[in-house]
Amino acid sequence: MLTPAQCAVLFDNDGVIVDTAEGHYQSFALLGKDEGYTVTREQFAGLFGRHNRDIFPILIGHALPDDEIARLADRKEALFRELVKDSIAALPGVLALLPALKAAGFHVAMGTSTPRANVDLILGALGLAPYFDTIVSAEDVTRGKPDPQVFLLGAERLGIPPARCVVVEDAVAGVQAAKRGGMKALGVTTNHPREALSEADRVVDSLSEVGPADFLALLNETPRS
Repeated sequence: MLTPAQCAVLFDNDGVIVDTAEGHYQSFALLGKDEGYTVTREQFAGLFGRHNRDIFPILIGHALPDDEIARLADRKEALFRELVKDSIAALPGVLALLPALKAAGFHVAMGTSTPRANVDLILGALGLAPYFDTIVSAEDVTRGKPDPQVFLLGAERLGIPPARCVVVEDAVAGVQAAKRGGMKALGVTTNHPREALSEADRVVDSLSEVGPADFLALLNETPRS
């Protein structure tokens, strides 16, 4: 049987630690007014959780050079930080779960498509940075979710094999990334219904429903035949 010290929990940021979906939608929409594209809420819902380098060509309708994607992404994320800086709040269960996992002995990481400046703003506002052993953000990867690169890099930095990791995700692409990386997935219904997260090993409505024992139980489950 595995012990917490042999295992890791990797968290997404948006929709797991905080619910910033509206801030992201508004920042994409505001930027679109200047840049000549439009984004509907339906479009945004299908793209949320993916990397900016994947999102902007879809919104604009054609391939873009890397420097243009970087310019758009920098403007969009600056708008986002300005919109949310005074209203950052942790989702239910987060403030209790992170210290409980660390106290139990789990390794803890973040794997997110969010730029590091956004992560630092959010974790700093909530006082949660000390609970993460490592953070893998947009700048650290070349492939966005559902590619598992962000989670595999997090596991590598922690020195924990993927099979001993649980990923906490609210996005379909994030759950797919976890499974493709050979990890367990805990889905949270912040932005998607349960049926959309059906690939996850377990789905909850809030992180207040789980504690360290639940993560260890997932990792010690006998694989389904």
